[in-house]
Amino acid sequence: MSKDKYIKNKEDYILKEFPDGSKVTVRELQLEVLTIMDEIDRVCRKNKIEYCLIAGSALGICNYGGFIPWDDDMDVAIPRKDWLRFIEAMKKDLGKDFYFDCYEIDSKYNPISGPTMKVRKRGTYIEEVNFLLKNRCKRGDGIFVDVIIYDNVSENKFIDELNRTVIKIVLPFIVLFDNLHINPIPLKKFVRWFSNRYSRRNENSKFVSQPISVPWEKFLKEPVFLKEDVYPIKEYDFEGRKYYSYNHIEKVMTKWYGSNCLKKWNGKEWEETWPIEKRSPKHVKDINLHGETPMNKK
Repeated sequence: MSKDKYIKNKEDYILKEFPDGSKVTVRELQLEVLTIMDEIDRVCRKNKIEYCLIAGSALGICNYGGFIPWDDDMDVAIPRKDWLRFIEAMKKDLGKDFYFDCYEIDSKYNPISGPTMKVRKRGTYIEEVNFLLKNRCKRGDGIFVDVIIYDNVSENKFIDELNRTVIKIVLPFIVLFDNLHINPIPLKKFVRWFSNRYSRRNENSKFVSQPISVPWEKFLKEPVFLKEDVYPIKEYDFEGRKYYSYNHIEKVMTKWYGSNCLKKWNGKEWEETWPIEKRSPKHVKDINLHGETPMNKK
């Protein structure tokens, strides 16, 4: 499908067209993803666990009071101190229509592939745009919300980058073994141990970020924020719901995305400053919101 079809109509970003003419749009996916986020919110509130909408989800709070129109996922952070408690709460309280994958419950999970956990919905299917690491967990490929740990990081950005570089050196070997269908458990354990140790050593730091086990950010461009801007978390409106995000959300967003990322900048709408070729969904390769197996696959 041409890129023009994705961006032609603001309200109709198309993810997939079927032979019968029916379509799956980003908005339809967003509404399904909200049911997962509602469940995460319920479990966290019940167990008094902090969570924080981050990245594009937080930017959507600022600019739309919900999803960015072309955003096809949601991102959530859990503080390191609450991580193991969060896993136990999910085991105990997650509703029957949902399931989750993380390394702590399945060694096939790739903790270096990005999110520390994926919370998925039964009865759906999604194939991500992912050229390196596939989903090896057998529970399924349902649509998801990404959950990531928020960690303590060094106040010295060069020390922080040095530690992240260790993970970046290990990454190609994990990718190699994974694509040979060999589960590199020793390397995964090393990544977890190294990341956890780094967090403990920086417990008194005034900065927080996604863990160093996430290797995708550009050199010295990792999203690192002051703890006082992240915590205490606050409630915000999101698609008619109340979800939690950063304490000083606009400070975090401008540090992450630049000073022109907010709704009004020099009298212009944010969308006017955002290149039209970037206003398109980017994570979905194949999707089915009404079945656990891919449709029309050859």
